[in-house]
Amino acid sequence: MLLAVAGLDAKGVAQQTQKLAAGDWSSFAPGDQAAFAFARKQAKAPDAIAADDVQSLVRHFGVARTLDIIWWACRCHYMTRVADGFQLPLERDNVFAKPEPPAKKEVGKRP
Repeated sequence: MLLAVAGLDAKGVAQQTQKLAAGDWSSFAPGDQAAFAFARKQAKAPDAIAADDVQSLVRHFGVARTLDIIWWACRCHYMTRVADGFQLPLERDNVFAKPEPPAKKEVGKRP
């Protein structure tokens, strides 16, 4: 969803998703790699997050942006677990996309 909001088309979203899922993040910037590694570790073993993991983010992003990354990752993991637990569907459409204009009614015709 966020990749689409960032301006990627369906093909671009598919390519980025495939790169992320493959786990070979070498084509991404070092800071992005650190953020991906943090998010993966937080998802799989949140109790294993250590000061070194946070410091790696701080080196790349500074304190304020590191807080944003950690907060956003926590929120996403929480929402995913709640949605999975209650079997709630996630958005299938880009909720930020400009809506289609309403269909024009023909004058004099009743629906």
